[in-house]
Amino acid sequence: MIDSSYVFLTFRPSYQKAKRSNPGRFQTHAVSNLQIIFFLWNIVSGNVKKFAIEDKYFQELNGFLHRNQNFSIKEFTRENGFYLNGSTLLECEFFGKTCHPKDFEHVFTEYGNCFTFNYNDLPARRVSLSGRGLHLLFDVQQEQFTDDPALGYTDSGITFVIHSPKETPRFDGLGLLTPVGMHAQVAIQQLKSIIQEYPWGECKPDIKLQYQDTYSTNGCLQECKAWYIQDWCGCLPFILPGNGTECDLMKSYNCVFPAIQMCDIYPEFSGDIESILMDVGKCGQHSQVILYVFVIRQNLVIIDIKYDDLSYRITQQQKALTVSELLGKGMFNIYC
Repeated sequence: MIDSSYVFLTFRPSYQKAKRSNPGRFQTHAVSNLQIIFFLWNIVSGNVKKFAIEDKYFQELNGFLHRNQNFSIKEFTRENGFYLNGSTLLECEFFGKTCHPKDFEHVFTEYGNCFTFNYNDLPARRVSLSGRGLHLLFDVQQEQFTDDPALGYTDSGITFVIHSPKETPRFDGLGLLTPVGMHAQVAIQQLKSIIQEYPWGECKPDIKLQYQDTYSTNGCLQECKAWYIQDWCGCLPFILPGNGTECDLMKSYNCVFPAIQMCDIYPEFSGDIESILMDVGKCGQHSQVILYVFVIRQNLVIIDIKYDDLSYRITQQQKALTVSELLGKGMFNIYC
């Protein structure tokens, strides 16, 4: 019997441009000019630096903000981005026990609305048997949403990250995509790593984070960005940890980008890594959800995450030389 809280699941939907609709992250009826919304989000999340910026975007942006004086991209994303309820989460089971949308915690990442299962503030769940775990059935509702292909989302499905509760979810380069019409089966095992401190290694175990109990490289990077942005710009992007005045859109573009280049990050002294094996197959007709085959292939995603082994492995760096050997520059001296 072990505590399963060492594993979080955080996911976001991703979508493909369809011929007759714009399915994806934002509800298509929410605003008439979705290009402006995507551009605003790119400014806030820092992705705008990846694209060539044309003057027409700034003209449209100024006009949009002039007509919407109290517009908040944070509130717009929260209210009009992808939501999790009984219509999008069709099935949820954890070791045979039914779970619900309320068991997921909404979190903001650089890619918008995401949802975390086994969140810190929710009651801890315990694992007693390998080969079982979390079962999820999603309806991503492609026709109701739209996404920005400029961010690299050319597929439709669910992108998810399995991570330690000690760390914030990180999708960039680490997310696993399950396409629509597919059934993903994932096996996980916990791996612990312990890295030597200076002078044997580069980690600094005495470093403490303000908003996280345990140090992690990604957590340090987020807090470093937040500190420099508050110091330089006098505001704080809502996707970063901390308390402060939310940066407006133009300040995010003009001031935030230079500030985030100033961070020096050290590797963590120890960490938890999830060893992941993933297999994907096509969905058949589901026994409890009677839908047309076309709808299944275009909208449904099944994810099964199973504990491969309840034990864990530890990888620990060893000191090549002791302190006395280091002081002697690695040489052994014999005195008579």
